Amino acid sequence: MADEKDREEIIVAEFHKKIKEAFEVFDHESNNTVDVREIGTIIRSLGCCPTEGELHDLIAEVEEEEPTGYIRFEKFLPVMTEILLERKYRPIPEDVLLRAFEVLDSAKRGFLTKEELIKYMTEEGEPFSQEEMEEMLSAAIDPESNSINYKDYITMMVIDEN
Repeated sequence: MADEKDREEIIVAEFHKKIKEAFEVFDHESNNTVDVREIGTIIRSLGCCPTEGELHDLIAEVEEEEPTGYIRFEKFLPVMTEILLERKYRPIPEDVLLRAFEVLDSAKRGFLTKEELIKYMTEEGEPFSQEEMEEMLSAAIDPESNSINYKDYITMMVIDEN
């Protein structure tokens, strides 16, 4: 039983180190706080992919009673450690992403036009914000064809996550 406890302590220590390193990148004042707007980036840099709703809930959990616009490391650390231990907000597997794009590509062309992508991402499900849409388009759209070859895009996204 001691081995199991030792292993968990080592894993937690590793997570604490990774979380601290990710947090420090955005702790510009070196005072153990980051701008609340950076929390999503920090969480994603740790391999987690929460939805905007999940991110909003998470921020509410680590914010001060009276929100200051900043998140303190000591409040963020235990919450983020728990997320990593529970393997929450895992990235969607490549085959699932591919099937999702294939459903949208009813003509089975292997690509979506920029217009189709914008329509699906802003009018269906949990809509992308203007900023999220611009970020995705800059990464996903081939400027020559003005379309997204989704197999290439998924490969690029999965490589970025690792």
